Amino acid sequence: MTVRPGKTALAIDAIINQRDSGIKCIYVAIGQKASTISNVVRKLEEHGALANTIVVVATASESAALQYLAPYAGCAMGEYFRDRGGRCADHLR
Repeated sequence: MTVRPGKTALAIDAIINQRDSGIKCIYVAIGQKASTISNVVRKLEEHGALANTIVVVATASESAALQYLAPYAGCAMGEYFRDRGGRCADHLR
């Protein structure tokens, strides 16, 4: 059996690898446990990638409406940077 990285690990690695590129990264966490999100934020901070990252969170304990709106909020933030000539990458999880 081969070990495959999860979606979260793949997104975090992509954000970490772009930390020096000037690209703003937006990580949208939907329906995850607060402890999982805390681990993600800590890993980004340890690797110096949090300075260029916006983290949008709607945990599993949040209302369905908030979880529904979270990806739209993340995309709107990406569009803000795009419209001002910046570069941005959205990572939805």
